[in-house]
Amino acid sequence: MITSEHENIYEQQRTAENYVNEVYEEIKRRNPYETEFIQAVKEILDSLLPVICKHPKYMEHGILERITEPERLITFRVPWVDDNGKVKVNRGFRVQFNSSIGPYKGGLRFHPTVNASIIKFLGFEQIFKNALTGLPIGGGKGGSDFDPKGKSDGEIMRFCQSFMTELSKYIGPDVDVPAGDIGVGAREIGYLFGQYKRIRGGFQSGVLTGKGLGYGGSMTRTEATGYGTVYFVEEMLKDHHLSFNGSTVVVSGSGNVSIYAMEKAAQLGATVVACSDSDGYIYDPLGINLATVKRLKEVERTRIKEYVNILPHAQYVEGCTNIWSIPCDIALPCATQNEIDENAAKTLIENGVKAIGEGANMPSTLEAIELFLKNDILFGPAKAVNAGGVAVSALEMSQNSMRMSWTFEEVDEKLKGIMKNIYQKSITCAEEYGQSGNLVIGANIAGFITVADAMIAHGVI
Repeated sequence: MITSEHENIYEQQRTAENYVNEVYEEIKRRNPYETEFIQAVKEILDSLLPVICKHPKYMEHGILERITEPERLITFRVPWVDDNGKVKVNRGFRVQFNSSIGPYKGGLRFHPTVNASIIKFLGFEQIFKNALTGLPIGGGKGGSDFDPKGKSDGEIMRFCQSFMTELSKYIGPDVDVPAGDIGVGAREIGYLFGQYKRIRGGFQSGVLTGKGLGYGGSMTRTEATGYGTVYFVEEMLKDHHLSFNGSTVVVSGSGNVSIYAMEKAAQLGATVVACSDSDGYIYDPLGINLATVKRLKEVERTRIKEYVNILPHAQYVEGCTNIWSIPCDIALPCATQNEIDENAAKTLIENGVKAIGEGANMPSTLEAIELFLKNDILFGPAKAVNAGGVAVSALEMSQNSMRMSWTFEEVDEKLKGIMKNIYQKSITCAEEYGQSGNLVIGANIAGFITVADAMIAHGVI
């Protein structure tokens, strides 16, 4: 017999489902060609059904309608002159998505694939990632379709100066604080900061993070995203009586996040056997020689295939996607979005993978995530796992505000504590809302509640 209480619960569930579906369909209608953004929104909205059902106040205040629409999307032209004197033009973007808990915070990505959809997807994810850190930072993201690969330092400087000339109108230490991302490292941040200082005057060190140590940067910032990825996965493994020690690890990418994820995993006793770049991957059964990778990528700025010329026992394979065919205990996708599709996920599972930690932004497709969860693979979602970078960026902002700096050990200890807290928040929320062990849902709900409650407190703005 169905009681009135059961009827009420059923009605609440149906109302919540209808509300979420209506919001999602409206987003698809209004953003028909923004596939990456729509994918990110679907992943979040599907996770939020339990909390919407339990707390109808979020429906009453139209939180989903508001949180999925950027507060501001800025698109601008970036003209610059190459070394041959030819004028080039790229597009610049900045999405200021949500400032309910603090100034907009999120990196700048310079890559040919950058468009409005990519920037909105990254900015939307950043809202919840930043909230998970427990620090007062809102969600934003930016970048350009400029490709720094193959460009001279002079060309990159001129591009960065042109880009910042326009971006400087919209950012500031208490408004929007960009950082680096793919294609934007210490060199680019330096050029961007120099141009901002030239335009705005004074020394506003808090306007960018990821700066050099000599002009307001933070110790551990370079290592933060990679180290944070491993700290989160370490907590996840501990809960299931597993460890990095003695494990075989595959890490995609060979940029900043990948290098320092490999470094920390090796420090914890793992053997990292493969990494990649956009051209292909290297497999070293003896364990990746990190000093060689750092030299190739951080000093010589060359391709990962050169690794085998230095260490000929290793193997180089053209095409980066097949890196997931290498058997491993732990997979750390640290390259780019959607790099693990359904087929790659099946291969990883068949080869006995035990845990996945997403060091990149949304590197697994929705189909791949579903497979991992169905097969009881430990899965750490990007917005929780790779929050270490933005966490230390926020710590850099704090140091800038106080006109002081902390030691490497101090920042690293704070980072480790933040990543442990993110894991605990995610696992606790998952359990509270009837999804025990599902860190995707747990992280989404934990981040959402923080931001949504602040939005309600601020009124309809």
